[in-house]
Amino acid sequence: MDDQAITLDVSILGREYRIACKEYEREELLRSVQFLDRRMREIRDTGKVSGAERIAVMAALNITHELLRAKGAATSGFYSIAIQGRISAMESAIDRAMADQVKWI
Repeated sequence: MDDQAITLDVSILGREYRIACKEYEREELLRSVQFLDRRMREIRDTGKVSGAERIAVMAALNITHELLRAKGAATSGFYSIAIQGRISAMESAIDRAMADQVKWI
């Protein structure tokens, strides 16, 4: 990995920003910029929110909400019942696969 710092010029909702990052973070940063720009444009295009700052806050709230929901919709750190069920099913499948492997040894 290259730890060299670089500077990128990016555009979000038509505004230019200069952002510093490590070389190895470049692609992820560019994907993040594209994602944020797309989300902000979607919010702007609804016509319900105006002003870049308000659009940015709404995009941040929406993205944060989706992230927390993906993490089990629990800010307390506990997994949701659905995620726990999927994990249990995966553990069972791994146990069965490992048992089959032991039979072949």
